[in-house]
Amino acid sequence: MNMNPNQSFAAEIPKGLLPYFQEYYPESLDLEQDSNLIIQRTLEFGTWEENRWLFRLYGVDRIRAFLSRHGERFLPPTVFNYWRKLLKVKQWQSSPFPTPKGELWNP
Repeated sequence: MNMNPNQSFAAEIPKGLLPYFQEYYPESLDLEQDSNLIIQRTLEFGTWEENRWLFRLYGVDRIRAFLSRHGERFLPPTVFNYWRKLLKVKQWQSSPFPTPKGELWNP
């Protein structure tokens, strides 16, 4: 990670992303411990500028690792497929709970 670990997440998070963390106190989020949450919400809801912030913060290798390990389970299918194709992620862990063919993901 490119940041000082003592730096507060709230001081760094783009204001446009704050509504997507409404069930959390942004100042209490830890950049390392909560990285999967931060990556998931930003990939799913972030603008191009907010995603640039994410890639500067974690780097492409960390985001690829998230997609490989958690992407299929944590992201809607269209978002997961977009990012995995863009970042050339060829292998990933499938969900242990398969969705019947034709059933749409609905949070």
